[in-house]
Amino acid sequence: MSLIRFNNFSFRYKGNEEYALNRINLEIKENSFILLAGETGSGKTSLIRCLNGLIPQFYAGYYKGSVEIDGKNTITTPISDLSTVVGIVFQNPENQLVAMNVEHEIAFGMENLGIHPNEIGKRIKEVVKITEIEDLLERAPFEISGGEKQRVAMASVLVLDPKILILDEPTANLDPFFANKIIKMLKKIQEKKNISIIISEHRMDLLVPLVDDIILMENGKLIAYDDKDIIMNSELFQKLNINKPKIYSLFSGLEKNHLQFDKIPISLEDALNLFKQYN
Repeated sequence: MSLIRFNNFSFRYKGNEEYALNRINLEIKENSFILLAGETGSGKTSLIRCLNGLIPQFYAGYYKGSVEIDGKNTITTPISDLSTVVGIVFQNPENQLVAMNVEHEIAFGMENLGIHPNEIGKRIKEVVKITEIEDLLERAPFEISGGEKQRVAMASVLVLDPKILILDEPTANLDPFFANKIIKMLKKIQEKKNISIIISEHRMDLLVPLVDDIILMENGKLIAYDDKDIIMNSELFQKLNINKPKIYSLFSGLEKNHLQFDKIPISLEDALNLFKQYN
């Protein structure tokens, strides 16, 4: 059974004539690390809102088709129930931090679900270690840095043991050092916990070497979903007006100057190995 399944799903927000999502068909299996890419306004954020029932349960509008998460229909399953399967970290983590200190923040969701205090303590200990925030437990969320807030938000959803973790532009407000740290941490979490992670992100240089697959969106439509090598060597990827990885831009430029490659490299290591073949 697919972990995520969109069945011919369309949605337009109340008051809008154009569909934010148009006839989406998508199946995602367990334990995947996926980049969600597309131009601004392509429908990425709307797609993310479907994954925990915010569309159509919270955002008013017209929809047709269905979305299933781990076999649960997001139209009829309460958002509170979906939150134990899907964890979402938004672009600005401050918007989802509500407690007076980090430890209470991480415990908040579990307390609302009635989880036993002993289990709460055990889970907190596990997630603060994997997100590297052991020294922040007594700090107030408004006292810590942007990168630390991002990790606290991640811990607060990971502690619920979701099968899916979604992040919407997680590095948007971070400098290159912390952005790179967050992305590598997410890959480590995905491998350790065997969960599926979907990241909507413009900094493709950081993500492409680590992800398994890429989803491409354009004008509310899903135009491609496949292995990253296949996507990055496709005409669809080439034509999209997105912030492509520097290595991709370099090698696609070389191809335009009649230097042909079997496939465009996706990491610095791949690029160096390819150059060695021509020496």
